[in-house]
Amino acid sequence: MPSLLHRLIARAPQRLQRDTLELELDDGRRIEVLRVRDPRARRLKLSVDERGARLTLPVRASMVSGDRFLHEHRDWLATQLERHQPPDAAATALAPGHTSQLPLRGEQVPLSWHAGRYIRIARDDAGIHVQRPARASDAALRRALRAFYEAEARADIGRWLPAYLPGLPRTPRQLRLKVMSSQWGSLAPDGTLALDLALVLARPSAFEYVLVHELCHLLQANHSPAFWREVEARFPRWREEKTYFHAEGRQLKASLRSLLST
Repeated sequence: MPSLLHRLIARAPQRLQRDTLELELDDGRRIEVLRVRDPRARRLKLSVDERGARLTLPVRASMVSGDRFLHEHRDWLATQLERHQPPDAAATALAPGHTSQLPLRGEQVPLSWHAGRYIRIARDDAGIHVQRPARASDAALRRALRAFYEAEARADIGRWLPAYLPGLPRTPRQLRLKVMSSQWGSLAPDGTLALDLALVLARPSAFEYVLVHELCHLLQANHSPAFWREVEARFPRWREEKTYFHAEGRQLKASLRSLLST
């Protein structure tokens, strides 16, 4: 019996292990790379598609060797990311004093520019208003835009979250908004919930679905049928939102990168 048990354990399939790491490219951009330890992999592999960059490691490869491999291929990675960028992404670039609209919640919102003593970005029923000094740097303006988008995203999350907390084993430990290259959200083992800032550019129902998706990982730390039953119970329209991301996700991420790049 012990030998049989040993054989059964030895044959048990190993699961993929996933996490993300940040990488700074030579042009100063910071990107997220999905790191996957795959028991089927035989060598280190770096790949790029419309979802972003992915580093695959065999089971026996060390994290150090993976990081070294990633840094050695930074130039190749930058080139591939440019190739997968939608051709019209440059149209989303922020041009101080000239850009007349900004993406927000699935729409293009009118944008107006005003002179002021300090940088301030605010929204009202008429649209988005940017106040800035004449000598304000582009980098400072983009930092202000990122803070504006983060505030808008947190306001949306604050409206939705209370309705989904009942029935969960615990609340998320903390919430982080990040610029993600491939994922839309993640839940760390310590309960930290991370969401892609580009979600605030998407239609609200799609953003809400991703929030629900990650919260359901507090109940099921996998994508098993049981997990999808939890999602279905809380957000029956989830299939429509997955279809939306397949069609629009690439452009959403590219638009945010273009707006926030310096």
